Amino acid sequence: MSSSEKISPKNLLQIPLWRILKLIRQSSSGWTALHLILIVVRGVLPLVQLYLIKLIIDEVTAGIGSQDKTAAIGKVVVVIIIAGIVYLIGAMLDSAASYVKQAHTMAVTDHLHDLIHRKSIEVDLAYYEDSKYFDNLHRAQQEAYFRPQYLMNSLQEIFQSGITMIAISGLLFSLHWLVVLILFIAVVPGLVVRLKYSGETYRWQRERTQTERLARYFSWMLTVYNYAKEIRLFELGKQFVDRYNGLRVTLRGERLQIARRRSISEMITQGAGALALFGSYTFIAIRAVQGMITLGDLVMYFQAFQRGLSSIRNVLGGLAGLYENNLFLSNLYEFLDLEAKVTERLDAKPVPRPLQAGIVVNNVCFRYPGSEKKALDDVNLTLGKGEIIALVGENGSGKTTLIKLLCRLYDPTEGAIYLDGEELGHYRISDLRREISVLFQDYSHYQLTARENIWFGNTRVPSEPESIAKAAEQAGVDDTLRQLPKGYETILGKWFEGGVELSIGEWQKVALARAFLRDSQIIVLDEPTSSMDAKTEFEVFEGFRRILRDRSAIIISHRFSTVRNADRIYVFDKGGIVESGTHDELIQLEGRYATMYTFQAQCYE
Repeated sequence: MSSSEKISPKNLLQIPLWRILKLIRQSSSGWTALHLILIVVRGVLPLVQLYLIKLIIDEVTAGIGSQDKTAAIGKVVVVIIIAGIVYLIGAMLDSAASYVKQAHTMAVTDHLHDLIHRKSIEVDLAYYEDSKYFDNLHRAQQEAYFRPQYLMNSLQEIFQSGITMIAISGLLFSLHWLVVLILFIAVVPGLVVRLKYSGETYRWQRERTQTERLARYFSWMLTVYNYAKEIRLFELGKQFVDRYNGLRVTLRGERLQIARRRSISEMITQGAGALALFGSYTFIAIRAVQGMITLGDLVMYFQAFQRGLSSIRNVLGGLAGLYENNLFLSNLYEFLDLEAKVTERLDAKPVPRPLQAGIVVNNVCFRYPGSEKKALDDVNLTLGKGEIIALVGENGSGKTTLIKLLCRLYDPTEGAIYLDGEELGHYRISDLRREISVLFQDYSHYQLTARENIWFGNTRVPSEPESIAKAAEQAGVDDTLRQLPKGYETILGKWFEGGVELSIGEWQKVALARAFLRDSQIIVLDEPTSSMDAKTEFEVFEGFRRILRDRSAIIISHRFSTVRNADRIYVFDKGGIVESGTHDELIQLEGRYATMYTFQAQCYE
């Protein structure tokens, strides 16, 4: 639903009720069943309590004129004891219902977060490069924390108060049908007001999602380590605080305007309810004075009308709440209904092991979603079994983009990539990615133990100390990790207690070890030694060549000392390949590669 779409009561079931109920049941079928049982029992109980109050008053009234006071008192006491037992049962059921509701709500909330997390890892990488995706994600996450509780409250009000409403309406109908009609009419204005302003709040929130995200972004920058140094050095703190406060003042003011109009409208509708309440009281009192009902009936009908009015308000309020929650849950389902564009064929094959022919990139072109500019333009290259090729070129020339296509994070706009003679789309996506070990230049810093940081490279095998240490040794970081306070069990980073921060170069070695741990047939290193000194770089690549064996490798680097020994070098420029060959061949060509190499060599002289 777009932010400009009109919200009206006809949209009440824009998300079918069955889908909401299915979501609740899937979270925990046991808690759902127990919750429903308690709702039914607690819905009937108020009618029983009203009838017992009537009996007490009628027995007292009869006892006042009775000659046998002992017998009269005995009858009153018996009814009071029964009423007391019913009250205790009600109190116990209330306590049990509170516990069950809390447990059920927590289960639903956790289930929603699980759905969001699973969808986040299912959607294509393209979504993460679209601001609308982050709007959807923000709205979904924003509602997931508290909306399940509101949803449970609404459904409980509808079912429990609905049962009470039906029972009490039947009781009041026995007095006069007009009383029931007045009861329902009294609450309609309040329902209309709530529906109107629920829709207005929903539209406002969708329109202001970008502003909410921007405010949260400034708050995040002010409170995380990543920006702490620059905020202090460039004196950005006050600037960011002022921007955050300005955005929050705007958002708060607009939301309070809606709340103010809603409050005024609700105060007006309260008058209709008060008029209906006391008009009905007058009718019931006149019936009692005329002797048409007993004093016990008078009290019972008085309280029945009050409870009936409360029950109908709760039912209609629950429906309005369900409508409101429906509006906001549409944010969640809008996110959950995102469809992947990189899909897997039903007849997808496993990746051959070992590879025979290797990789062929044939006339590949690619545009990022929403962009008219080609990130890759007619790219052709090959990677044979056991070969090492290097990709060089300026930033933004398409090197990393090609790796994303190789991993099927995207599919080519034109052309195709072949693996052992078959298009990548013919293979199972999970199998393909398992056979490609990638270290991107923007590698992740997991604020977990050193062992886990490396093991995440291949979670399909047990986290054995020997294999973890071997990968770390190959990356040149084993000694560093062993010297940490708890060795490989030391938490890296400062987010959690006892964590130790590593240097940028050490973090890069950990990421490299993660790539080495993966038993893949193709290794891709994107600027793998950008944060390392020359000596460490040499040691890493000596180890890298030893572990390759029959594996193929792609190296992306601006350091020509890193790429010069590759079997073949491809020079990228503006999305295309302008030169290719060995280091010596490209130097003799005296083209772009030779120019870049000579310039870099002069910088080290």
